[in-house]
Amino acid sequence: MKIKMKFVAVLAVIIFIFVLIGPFYVIDEGEQAVIVRMGKVINSVNEAGLYMKIPFIDDVVKYPKKIMAWNGEQKSIPTREKQYIWVDVTARWKISDPLKFYESIKNVSMAYEKLGEVIDSEVKTVVVENYFNESVRNSNIIMERQISMDDLGVSSDLDPGFITSSIQTDVHYEPISRGRRQLSAEMLSRSRRMVPEYGIELIDVVIRQIRYNDELTQSVYSRMIKERNQIAQAIRSEGEGRKADILGQMERERMTILSTAYRESESIKGAADAEATRIYAEAYNRDRDFFDFWRAIESYRTTIPPLDKTFSTDMDYFRYLYSIRGR
Repeated sequence: MKIKMKFVAVLAVIIFIFVLIGPFYVIDEGEQAVIVRMGKVINSVNEAGLYMKIPFIDDVVKYPKKIMAWNGEQKSIPTREKQYIWVDVTARWKISDPLKFYESIKNVSMAYEKLGEVIDSEVKTVVVENYFNESVRNSNIIMERQISMDDLGVSSDLDPGFITSSIQTDVHYEPISRGRRQLSAEMLSRSRRMVPEYGIELIDVVIRQIRYNDELTQSVYSRMIKERNQIAQAIRSEGEGRKADILGQMERERMTILSTAYRESESIKGAADAEATRIYAEAYNRDRDFFDFWRAIESYRTTIPPLDKTFSTDMDYFRYLYSIRGR
């Protein structure tokens, strides 16, 4: 009985030690692993779960199963016409074959370096083989679309046909045959041919940013300034035309108002003169002596006050000064 108990105890100790030294390993979700025995890869595990290994003999090398991002550094690359541009590229990738990945690269940090070598080389090749316009534009829509007033940032009251015709006379865009999106697809296609031997699947390669170098930036700014000056000149010309139209309309309205007022005033004066003549005639017919007297007095009021001196009033004009009958 004692021997049996000792046997059970020893067996329990052996089992405990066996478990303690780690015969099991766990693969979590989003992980995969390769089993290396004495330096040789014997198996790969792609599913999450609990697995067994031979302690002290088998090594478990785990790799991420998720999609990872590679971000390259900005590089100055010449285009086909020898214009240098700064190109910033990003890519997404994952480990598709952990056995090949371990045999060729072994760790993720080395994979980033290898991806940098492959992608940077293909990006440079694609950019060098194509013209500058192909790298910065996706289509020829800029050549087909008419500039709208909202694009110019000006009032919609101005004549768009006049302004756009004035602006586009000196602005020309070179047509493209491929475009930036297709160049990104070519970079991906070229890079994909290089990475399968490393157990890597390249999902996409995207041009994140293209920046002009200093000389080209100044050239672009100069062109933008020239275009904006054309826009300003077109708007000024349109404004001067509108101003001339408004001033002409104001002058026509002023002349119309003055002509109408003059015509009405002359009509009123004519009516007033006719009424005065009628009244004078009626008064003359009623009492001619009184009418002559009244006319003389009114004449005196007008002529005498401005005179500084009067040497004699002995004349027929002043006859009413001596007698109301003028005698």
